[in-house]
Amino acid sequence: MRGAQGSALPTAPLASAGTGGFGVYVHVPFCASRCGYCDFNTYTVGDPDEREAYVTALYADLELARRTLCGHGGGGWGSHRGGGPPQVTTVFFGGGTPTMLAAEDLARILERIDALWPLAGDAEVTTEANPETVTPASLAALRSAGFTRISFGMQSTAPHVLALLDRRHAPGRAEAAVGEAIEAGFEHVSVDLIYGTPGESAGDFAASLAAALASGIDHLSAYSLIVEESTRLGARMRRGEVPYPDDDVAADRYLLAEQMLTDAGFQWYEVSNWARDAGGRCHHNLTYWSGGDWWGFGPGAHSHVAGVRWWNVKHPAAYRAALAAGAAPVEGSEVLTADDRHIEAVLLGVRLAEGLPASVLRPGAVREAQAAVAEGLLEAAAWRAGRVVLTLRGRLLADAVVRRLIP
Repeated sequence: MRGAQGSALPTAPLASAGTGGFGVYVHVPFCASRCGYCDFNTYTVGDPDEREAYVTALYADLELARRTLCGHGGGGWGSHRGGGPPQVTTVFFGGGTPTMLAAEDLARILERIDALWPLAGDAEVTTEANPETVTPASLAALRSAGFTRISFGMQSTAPHVLALLDRRHAPGRAEAAVGEAIEAGFEHVSVDLIYGTPGESAGDFAASLAAALASGIDHLSAYSLIVEESTRLGARMRRGEVPYPDDDVAADRYLLAEQMLTDAGFQWYEVSNWARDAGGRCHHNLTYWSGGDWWGFGPGAHSHVAGVRWWNVKHPAAYRAALAAGAAPVEGSEVLTADDRHIEAVLLGVRLAEGLPASVLRPGAVREAQAAVAEGLLEAAAWRAGRVVLTLRGRLLADAVVRRLIP
């Protein structure tokens, strides 16, 4: 089954669901304003009642999922697990801007997840945040509630870059927020940077990296600016008001990030992600990249459990209406075929520092991999040891390498 539409959860045998860890993703779709480059499922909202209605709907979504996993109402998926849901090993609040909700609301949601599922004792609990939406008091409340990790949207320290990206925080605020999170006791603190923005110099990006490293983080994500046609920035570029990003410039920025982060003791573990040590890695994202199981809650959230993928309706009003009617807020679903699973295993595994076993590759891909080794795109020593691992040059061309390995 592929691309099924409707408002019911898909079915699949879940006897093994969660045996390798189980993640929960909570999508908070609210932002104070929409950044010009953003095409995520987000909505500007200032009405506290709408935010409270979202929390109420989210509770109903969580409870419906638990009934489904526990096999209530006619032998649901949980009947394959003896009636109990899988233990949650990671929780990730994304958006949007989760910290548009009060810290008390986020704490209540986490408490409800723990009561219904429950959380593992050493669960990683992450929230994304914009620097201007937190205070020392709110960070202390989140940490006290059980949040262990926070990821700030820093993007840049250059005022003209922040302005072009329509970011609201002032230069220096992201570094201050990192310090406040560390003071509040967060075990792991990350920042996101965007490179390749038109008008950004190499010095601008180096200064952003240096500021991030000096702030005390133990994780950094760096992404090349991708401009979607549907965004405000995309429209400006089509009109010729702003030049399109340059691929060669983006490659130079990536090399600069790799050099500065490595010199600071960080190591890459996914093409766009570096951590100071294994503990600093985002284990929730590793669940995605390793083909693990997770259940997504909130408008537009995606889920994957035991080879079944489904996604929720996008608009908050439609999401609330479905749950108020007692229905799952599902827009569509698909059961992954063996070929789908193979493609995703290669697509995601190649991007990881440990790569993937060469035995996963099909015969045609083995020949392509051998050629990629000769071209310096894959590590020769790793290939001889039976693994497919990108070189630094290969990381710059990761998408092209993946296409070659999926014949």
